[in-house]
Amino acid sequence: MILNVLKNTVLLFVLILISCGSNVEKKSAKDSEILNRIQGDKNIVVGANQIEKYLPLLNGKKVGIVANQTSVIFKDKRRKTEDQSFTHLVDSLLSLNVDIKTVFAPEHGFRGTADAGEHVTDGIDTKTGLPIISLYGKNRKPSQEQLKDIDIMIFDIQDVGARFYTYISSLHYVMEACAELGIPLLILDRPNPNGHYIDGPVLEQEYKSFVGMHPIPIVHGMTIGEYAQMINGESWLTNGIQCKLTVIPIKNYTHKITYNMPIKPSPNLPNDKAINLYPSLCLFEGTTISVGRGTNTQFQIFGSPFLNPSIYTFQFTPQPNEGAKYPKYKGELCYGRDLRAMTDLNFINLDWLIEAYNNTENKNAFFNTFFIKLVGTKKLQQQIEAGLNETEIKATWEAGLDVFKKIRSKYLIYD
Repeated sequence: MILNVLKNTVLLFVLILISCGSNVEKKSAKDSEILNRIQGDKNIVVGANQIEKYLPLLNGKKVGIVANQTSVIFKDKRRKTEDQSFTHLVDSLLSLNVDIKTVFAPEHGFRGTADAGEHVTDGIDTKTGLPIISLYGKNRKPSQEQLKDIDIMIFDIQDVGARFYTYISSLHYVMEACAELGIPLLILDRPNPNGHYIDGPVLEQEYKSFVGMHPIPIVHGMTIGEYAQMINGESWLTNGIQCKLTVIPIKNYTHKITYNMPIKPSPNLPNDKAINLYPSLCLFEGTTISVGRGTNTQFQIFGSPFLNPSIYTFQFTPQPNEGAKYPKYKGELCYGRDLRAMTDLNFINLDWLIEAYNNTENKNAFFNTFFIKLVGTKKLQQQIEAGLNETEIKATWEAGLDVFKKIRSKYLIYD
């Protein structure tokens, strides 16, 4: 009752601020944005916040944890603004006398500041003194030695729902290591901001890599917890071994809910627009086109020095910044498109990719070998080179998507 009163009071206060005229004119746009976010996810309670459900599983155990900067507990379970305060899961568990032995860090590191693809080294967390073991680079799977003192593992990472976002590949290897040693894995689930649709070609196994390990489409429409259940259920771990899995589900979540990120999941996904455009624009990473790394609008723009400026009138010049020490076309003027005003997508947009290819003079150099790894098939490049349009290409995905959706339905936790 008290919580409801407080919640309504805060909402009323924000509404009053918006209606106060010229005195708050500069703030009104931001307040309106906050209200829109409240409507989308005001009742969501992430797995990490439900301490009462998983603390008994940790008492008296030696704990390992896979975590990064998104692994937080919100101080108010039902966060009300984009400025919601939080504590890191590791700090919170230590304060509850949980015996954390080791932190395992995925791509971008424990604090989430490393470049995409940058080698992340082992180290010591300066705040807690805990050892940090990197799961990116040569050591993608925790070794028996690294797990020798662990009774239970926790996985708590905010994903963005794209096959080539490597946190789900780290999940696979953590599950496999735990299964081999009989260590139970606890997943604290979080919403998928791209969980409202499914799209893209299904990966063909001969193109398996760290940016695509399983036969799923580019946009899979599952949370980490649901995806872990699929890995087990489809026997995707080596020799079909099974990981002892416990998922703490998100409260009040469905795949239809728009979830707005309180913390950026990686250095080059700075906001909700970038996260929404990521499944479409990441395909450019396998081409001569920049997606804005080295700017403040990463994955919201695209371009190159070689596109026609009479067609591509937006301009930007990449420079080194957080998450992009050596950006593509550093210091060079690029011509492209600004997509920040685009309506949010519920599909993968191929038109931008096809148009950029058609407007590139040296088409033989447009695609690089990374493109096939990202897409998980040779066919998309061949189709674009053959002149197929988006509708024709997507028609070839339908059968694979239908099969995937039937498989996916067995592992869903949320509507």
